[in-house]
Amino acid sequence: MATVATQGTHRRTGRATERPTDRNEADRDDLLSELLTPLRLTGVFDSRWHVSAPWAIEGDAEEGCAVLHYIVEGGCWITAADQSPIRLGAGDLIVFPTGAAHRLSDRPERQGLPLKAVLPERRPGTSGEIRIDGTGAESRLLCAGLHYDASAATGLYRSLPWALVLDGTQVDREPLLRDTLRLLAATDRPVGPGDRLITLRAFEMALVLALRPLLRELADNPDSLPVLRHPGISRALVAIATRFAEPWTIDSLAREVGMSRSAFTAAFRALVGESPARHLTGRRMQEAARLLTETTLPQSSVPERVGYQSAVGFHLAFRKWFGMTPGEYRAGVADAA
Repeated sequence: MATVATQGTHRRTGRATERPTDRNEADRDDLLSELLTPLRLTGVFDSRWHVSAPWAIEGDAEEGCAVLHYIVEGGCWITAADQSPIRLGAGDLIVFPTGAAHRLSDRPERQGLPLKAVLPERRPGTSGEIRIDGTGAESRLLCAGLHYDASAATGLYRSLPWALVLDGTQVDREPLLRDTLRLLAATDRPVGPGDRLITLRAFEMALVLALRPLLRELADNPDSLPVLRHPGISRALVAIATRFAEPWTIDSLAREVGMSRSAFTAAFRALVGESPARHLTGRRMQEAARLLTETTLPQSSVPERVGYQSAVGFHLAFRKWFGMTPGEYRAGVADAA
């Protein structure tokens, strides 16, 4: 089963009233669905590891980068500061949504080499290989750093557990995920025109396919993501995620979920890790970035689409958030392509 290191929406018919539990479950499902919207990856560095015990490699924290390890053959241990060691076997997949620092090794107590010493160049869009020839058990892994625009990541995404694990049985229940991982792990993976873009989108698909069953596990075990236990904050997050273009204020959001302004603000900051205003701005900026990079919508039409009545206000907010103007952002993505 899927594990976290640390349902469908109910429809009512006729004139029956909706029970509070049904509303809470529907909000939870909507909230988890928002987390399934993949971060648009900007680049991937992937590597294939062929290692024999004894071995251990230390990976640093990766800002703006999700990390995944897929065990093709053999097994390994994952260890991190203040966390219980995790044992992985063939067919298992582990995802670090926010690139938490961790060590991979044949034994949990073994100290290892820094990843940057083994793979000094890990530029997005390239691939690498690690070989460690020992006398012990052999293992083969597919490892990847999935780079995304950290400024577009929501507080909710950043609040995900440090590591999420799918065992081999669970991976097999997701045939598209399993086959994608196997193709990406193959030593004779096809290479040709458009290979970088194909690889990027394949890893993007693998990420969202992996998150889907993992988030179902979170729904069944809400203690792993405390915000799911709070009906008011969950409803506010869904409102911000799906109705970001509305003229929300802190007061109107608090009224929407039946809380006082002070209680709402305090609970939101405690559970999400940022203020409601910053979270709303982040969601609007995320959508603005998508419209600028994935559509041909005129730049002048973007502010109203993301909840800004003033083009000047939008321009200032966008520049503060991304460090560049909307026009520069759109041009920069076009140049990178």
